[in-house]
Amino acid sequence: MTFSSPLLSRPGAVEAGGADAGVAAHYGDPVREQRALVEGRAAADLSFRGVVTVTGPDRLTWLTTLSSQQVAGLAPGESAELLLLSVQGRIEYDARIVDDGTTAWLLVEAAEAGGLAAWLDSMRFMLRVEVANVSDAWGVLGAVRQLDELAGLGGVGPMWRDPWPHIAPGGFSYAAVPEDRHPGLERPWFEHLVPADRLGDAAAALDGAGVALAGSMAADALRIAAWRPRVGFETDEKAIPHELDLLRTAVHLAKGCYKGQETIARVHNLGHPPRRLVMLQLDGSAHTLPAVGSPVFPATGDGAGKQVGRVTSAALHYEMGPIALAIVKRSTPPDLPLTVSGEAEGEVYAAAQETIVAPEAGQVVHRPTGLLRGPR
Repeated sequence: MTFSSPLLSRPGAVEAGGADAGVAAHYGDPVREQRALVEGRAAADLSFRGVVTVTGPDRLTWLTTLSSQQVAGLAPGESAELLLLSVQGRIEYDARIVDDGTTAWLLVEAAEAGGLAAWLDSMRFMLRVEVANVSDAWGVLGAVRQLDELAGLGGVGPMWRDPWPHIAPGGFSYAAVPEDRHPGLERPWFEHLVPADRLGDAAAALDGAGVALAGSMAADALRIAAWRPRVGFETDEKAIPHELDLLRTAVHLAKGCYKGQETIARVHNLGHPPRRLVMLQLDGSAHTLPAVGSPVFPATGDGAGKQVGRVTSAALHYEMGPIALAIVKRSTPPDLPLTVSGEAEGEVYAAAQETIVAPEAGQVVHRPTGLLRGPR
């Protein structure tokens, strides 16, 4: 059954498609909604999120053994991010996790929830854990601050706070800028779990306090500007965490054995990720945006005409104009002008690179110290 948010009945709501289907893409003015979201005067309906719960006394130690993250000591109300990887170290699931003292709540993309719950259930063995896919019962409201206006609404769930871009304990930055200059600092992010049948009441409570609704387009534009990767967009069947700077928040380099750890360690210590995440500042003269998957080419030089990457996300930012995230080959020079091919014949977008993952990231063994930000 496809989820449909009750907030789609609000005036001006235009439903999103693709991965965000079931919620409003916008409520009439995506740019205005984006500005209100930045200023803390709006909340975004992200109820397309999948929600999986894990209960039982062994839940946190069990999730630690399965994942890339150390969550065994996660305190009630504390948030983290974890990855579940393939044997080859490729990203299979990226989960936001918050524990309330009795239940670990995992927030994922809608398409991931069923598969994640089934896989976790298959891994229980004799441990004291229970897994449930409760996506239909819960909605999610996102904002750049904690929504205290929801405090009087009974039955709300916990709040997840995005650790991005701070380097988590055991994490490592692959970014080309130090943490104190990371654009993600301009986007603190909080996701509040609300019973699906109380979303209307939650919106009314927010509205009464002067907090409007923003669509998923506004939230996604802020995510892109913060260099925040999203599963299903920045990832594909080959993606490894290093390429997306996910070692900073979702991987604990000093924890014990887990599936995919060999690749994590080998690339980090001895190699380089084959691709890297970049942000693109796009020429806005076309008044359109390239589609996800649009090919990226060098604009000049001997490599012109040879594809070096693909667009993974694109948005119209309220200040920067058209921007995108893209995955490119590591060998692509950071100062190389790029172009993006549009869907229409002859449609081309000029693109200036902004380096996210440094080309020299990885191979930390015998590397001089101080080049990239190390684990804490």
